[in-house]
Amino acid sequence: MLKARTLPHVLQNLRLPAVAAPLFIVSCPELVIAQCKAGIIGSFPALNARDEPGEPVLLEVWLKTITEALDRHNQENPDRPAAPFAVNQIVHRSNDRLERDVEICARWKVPVWITSMGARVDVNEAAHSCGGIALHDVINNTYARKAVEKGADGLIAVAAGAGGHGGPQSPFALVREIREWFDGPLLLAGAISTGEALLAARVLGADFGYIGSPFVATDEANADPVYKDMMVAGSAEDVMTSALFTGHPANYLKNSIRKAGLDPDNLPGTWGASVLPDESGLPKAWRDIWGAGQGIGAVRSVGPAAEVVGRLEAEYQAALQRIRDEIC
Repeated sequence: MLKARTLPHVLQNLRLPAVAAPLFIVSCPELVIAQCKAGIIGSFPALNARDEPGEPVLLEVWLKTITEALDRHNQENPDRPAAPFAVNQIVHRSNDRLERDVEICARWKVPVWITSMGARVDVNEAAHSCGGIALHDVINNTYARKAVEKGADGLIAVAAGAGGHGGPQSPFALVREIREWFDGPLLLAGAISTGEALLAARVLGADFGYIGSPFVATDEANADPVYKDMMVAGSAEDVMTSALFTGHPANYLKNSIRKAGLDPDNLPGTWGASVLPDESGLPKAWRDIWGAGQGIGAVRSVGPAAEVVGRLEAEYQAALQRIRDEIC
């Protein structure tokens, strides 16, 4: 049942078919290390490592910290090795650090590269040059084809309900259309906050669930305590879509918008709009306006990242057993 297709070695032997999504500002070495030790691929955006004048390049420091921590864990736990980690590169032309960050990641032999906001042949080639694989975010089938044409090894289908910059399409439609022609690694994002949702992603045809929101409310996350509490208290009704804050549609917590002094029920910027912030003092996305996916109803407490993975595994196995019992 749910026999896995042949996947690249780096994506095999995980505790769960899950990859932790890179969360802007929130994902940090402590969170990535905890996720990997718990048995799922942890990740962070390269842009989260923000340099300070006169200090060492922080991306180098983070990669060294993560690599050495996971190496120590593997030496001490040969029967329970950590999962590999991933770094997210924003390949949009606005990222003036991209060339430098790509060179650093290649030098550190980052095993999994996640690319977003554009597909580039040279970035995929850099991933391959150090033995890594490249996974690319897509919100529709057209972008999926372009990404594979440019050398991506796998795809992340970002469907409706995903936190932050997501897509408008149902996962039922998006996964089906991609799977009609693509047999490589496929991840699904969009309200995957429970083991049942993770199993559903597998049934649809995805190899992995791409999980973000539950990891905001963890001890290791670099998130404001108020943000964590909002995630615990919230439900799908507390999440809204707006293009106001970045020019691209994204899902945010309504209460963070209220906290910033705005009315979430009277904002411009919906699907199809491109309302860029002007100089009027709008609060900033991610720093002031906090992202969330529609699956936050499953987030009921703040605790260690390992507990999130443990809960997901228990729910996943229980759901799988229920299906087996019904079939038999």
